[in-house]
Amino acid sequence: MSYRSSIEWTQATWNPILGCTKISPGCKNCYAEALAERFRGVPGHPFEQGFDLRLVPVRLNDPLAWKVPRKIFTCSMSDLFHERVPLEYIQRIFKVMNEAHWHTFQVLTKRSSRLAEVSRKLDWTRNIWIGVSVESAAYINRVYDLVTVRAAVRFLSLEPLLGPIPDLPLEGIDWVIVGGESGARARPMELGWARDILKQCERAGVAFFLKQLGGKRDKRGGNEAMLDGRQWREFPRKAPMLATQ
Repeated sequence: MSYRSSIEWTQATWNPILGCTKISPGCKNCYAEALAERFRGVPGHPFEQGFDLRLVPVRLNDPLAWKVPRKIFTCSMSDLFHERVPLEYIQRIFKVMNEAHWHTFQVLTKRSSRLAEVSRKLDWTRNIWIGVSVESAAYINRVYDLVTVRAAVRFLSLEPLLGPIPDLPLEGIDWVIVGGESGARARPMELGWARDILKQCERAGVAFFLKQLGGKRDKRGGNEAMLDGRQWREFPRKAPMLATQ
C-alpha cells in the first residue's frame, strides 16, 4: 500500500488486508483504527469502509513490482492471522512473499494461537520474519506460540508497553522492539520497564530496538527515542543487509 514508511524499523508497508477487531488491552487506542475511521464513508477512499475487516486482493502482487529490496511490514493495517481471514488467502499472501525473495517481509500478529495452528501449512522462506505483540506480562503466552514457528527470524513487539515484563522468555527470539503509546489518550510507559527489558536482551544476546518513548503530545520517537543517553537501533544479527533508499 505504501512503498515507503515512517515506521522506524521497516521501510515499506503492504496491506492486502484492511481492518481488524480488538483482542486485548494493547488494542484500546489503535492508531490504525483511528486513521481508518477518519475516512469512513468517503467514496473511493481505501478506508471508505472504515476499519471493517476486508480482503484487498487487488494489492496482492504489489511487492512483486517493487524491484529495490526493502523491509516490508506486512498487514500493518490489519492482522494477517485474524480468525476471519481464510487460510487460503493467507497462503496466497505467503506465495507472494515466497516469490518476492529479494524483499524481507515483517509480519506481526496478536493472534498467536492461530499463527501456531496454521504455521505448518505455510512456506516459511528465509525472507519472512514473524513476530507477536506483547503489551504486558499477561500476554507472554504469545511468545510460547511464536517459538513453535519455523521462521528464520522471530521477534517481539512490546508496543504499546503497558507494564513491566520481568521474565520475558527470550529463548528462540532474535529481536525485541519496545515502544510507548502515543496519541491523545496515550498510557504512559515507564523508562524502568524499557531498561529492564534491555538488560534481559543483553543477557540473552537478543537485538534490542527502542522505537519510541510515547506520550500524549509528542511520541518522542526517531532521534528523540533515547534510553540512558543513547539510541537503541539494533536489528536481528542474522538479518540480511537491505537497501535503505
